[in-house]
Amino acid sequence: MKFPLTARILAGMLLGIATGVACHATLPSANAATQVAGYFSLFAELFLRLIKMIIAPLVFCTLVIGVTRIGDVHAVGRIGLRTLGWFLVASFISLMFGALIANWLHPGSALGLPLPAASASSGLNANALSLKEFVVHLVPSSIVGAMASNEILQIVVFAAFFSVGLTTLGEKAQLVVRLLDQVSQVMLKVTGYVMALAPFAVFGAIANVVTTRGVSVLVTYGRFMGEFYASLIALWLLLILAGGALLGRRVFALVRFMRVPMLIGFSTASSESVYPKTLEQLQRFGVPRRIASFVLPIGYSFNLDGTMMYCTFATLFIAQAYGIHLSFVQQVSMLAILMLTSKGMAAVPRASLVVIAATLSQFNIPEGGLLLIMGVDHFLDMGRTATNVLGNAVASAAVAKWEGVLARSSTEGIRVGNTSRHHGDGFRSEEEADVANV
Repeated sequence: MKFPLTARILAGMLLGIATGVACHATLPSANAATQVAGYFSLFAELFLRLIKMIIAPLVFCTLVIGVTRIGDVHAVGRIGLRTLGWFLVASFISLMFGALIANWLHPGSALGLPLPAASASSGLNANALSLKEFVVHLVPSSIVGAMASNEILQIVVFAAFFSVGLTTLGEKAQLVVRLLDQVSQVMLKVTGYVMALAPFAVFGAIANVVTTRGVSVLVTYGRFMGEFYASLIALWLLLILAGGALLGRRVFALVRFMRVPMLIGFSTASSESVYPKTLEQLQRFGVPRRIASFVLPIGYSFNLDGTMMYCTFATLFIAQAYGIHLSFVQQVSMLAILMLTSKGMAAVPRASLVVIAATLSQFNIPEGGLLLIMGVDHFLDMGRTATNVLGNAVASAAVAKWEGVLARSSTEGIRVGNTSRHHGDGFRSEEEADVANV
C-alpha cells in the first residue's frame, strides 16, 4: 500500500518528536545533545539545500514564461496592481489582527518568568532594516549573484525586465521562451524527486529542535504559545473567509490542496522549502501557471500574513511583560511603522526578530525582551510559515479569479486557456498542456 506524502510527513514529524524526546532524556549533557542534534539536522539541511538548488531557476523561468504568455504589458500592470493591492490589505489586516488579539488576551501580563535586564542585548542588528536599504536591495548588482544567494525579490525584478524585453521582440523571442519553458519543466520534474525526501527532512528538523531544547520549554511558554497558535488559527479562518467571498465553497478545496505545502512549511519552518510544491498545487487547483508564478515570488516578500501578525503580537507581548502601556495612538503608529519596515524582511536573516527589535526601539521598550521569545521562536516560526503559505495560496487564487482565468480543476485549464487566447492575453497551447499535465 502506497502512503500519500501527507501521511509520510506526519509520520516523520511524530517519529522526530519521539526520537528527540528520547535523546534529550538520555544524553548526559547539553553539549552531547547539541552534537547529536547536529547529525539529525543533516537531513533537513540537505533537503533545504536541494530546494535552494532549484528555487532560482524555477522562479526565473516560470515568472518569465508567465509574463510573456500574458503578452500585454498593460495586463501585466493590471495583475501587478491587483496583487500588490491584495498584499497591502492582507498585511494591514494581519498586523491589526495581531494587535487586537494581544490587547484582548494580554499574553505578557501573566508570564511568570524573570525578565531580562533592560540593557541586555539580543545580538540582532536592528539597523539592518531601513527604507533606503530595502529600495537599493530591490535591484541586483548581478543576476548571477542574486541567483547564487537565492535573493527572490531581486530575481523577480530582473525577470520582470527580461520578460518585458522578450515581449517586445515578438516572434524573435519564441526560441528563448520555448527554451525557458523546457527548463521549467525539467525543474518541476526535479522538484518531484526532491519532495520525495521531505519526510526525512521533517524528521531531522523536528528531532534536532526537540533534542536540544526538549519539550519542557513548551511547558514553560505554554500559555504564550497556545495563545499565539490560537491566534494563527483565527487568522486562518479569516483568510478562508476572505477566499470564500471570492471563490465560494471552492476555498475548502484550495485548503485541501495546500495541506502538503503547509505541513512541509510547518515542520521545516522554511518558506523556500515549499515554493515548488505550492506552485504545483496551485496549478492543480486551477490557478494558471502564469498567475501563480507571478504572484508567489512577490508574495514571498510582500505577503507574509503569519509573520505580520507575529510582529504586533510579540511586540505587545514584550511591552506587557515589562509593564509598559502603549496608547491607542502609539499602537496605530506601531502598525504604520511595521507596514513599512516589514516589506524589507526578505533580505534580512531572522527577519521577524529584526523587525521587532527595530520596532521596540521606537517606543522605548527594552530590546532585551526579545530574549524572552528567542528560545521558542523556532516553534513559533513553524506556525508563521504555514500561515504564510496559506495566505499566498489564497492571494494567487483571488488574483486568478479577478482575472477570470481560474479553472475548476487542472484539466479545465485547457478550456480557460482557449478562452483567454481569444481575448488576446497571450495564453498559448503550451501552457494549456502544462496545466493539464500537472
